Amino acid sequence: MSDDTLKELGLHIEMKRPDCVLGWDVTFGELNIDVAPANIVGFVEFLKTDPNCKFTQMLDITGVDYPERAKRFDVVYHMLSMYQNQRIRLRVGVREDESLPTVTGVFPSANWYERETFDMYGIIFADHPDLRRLLTDYGFRGHPLRKDFPTTGYTEVRYDEAQKRVVYEPVSLTQEYRQFDFMSPWEGAEYILPGDEKEGAK
Repeated sequence: MSDDTLKELGLHIEMKRPDCVLGWDVTFGELNIDVAPANIVGFVEFLKTDPNCKFTQMLDITGVDYPERAKRFDVVYHMLSMYQNQRIRLRVGVREDESLPTVTGVFPSANWYERETFDMYGIIFADHPDLRRLLTDYGFRGHPLRKDFPTTGYTEVRYDEAQKRVVYEPVSLTQEYRQFDFMSPWEGAEYILPGDEKEGAK
């Protein structure tokens, strides 16, 4: 799809729904539209039903974490129009303590996408029919795709032979992460691999 065609579509959408569109651009051959959070449901419905759009498939909903921003998260919607052979990306900025209205009434397939986004980022979708964790366990603490989530997590799960069941325990590492200041992979090594002796001969 040419950039000119996408720009025409962007102008059409902005003209039809100025109440929803905060801004738009064409990047890497894809139309991106920034949408006001309160208007996301009506805007998605418009994109689905407008004869020039016909974005009848919701492909994905996910989040992006920007901890330094006031609106910490971008919720990103990817939609497809098989009628027009076009894709569109919607971005909605949301604060950590805000919620977004669910679009499951327009696209039932959004159900699991919104649940996954809630699970991974902690973003709340108001009026969702069943907003609970999808990928992590019921007792899981935190949201793993937030940038402030520790790489080790908080809890480890293992099967205990003595108790014959799965047990949850706080993460305990055998050693803390260490920083190595070696200038090369050979410096500080206790053994020399064949061929490595050439490095020391220079």
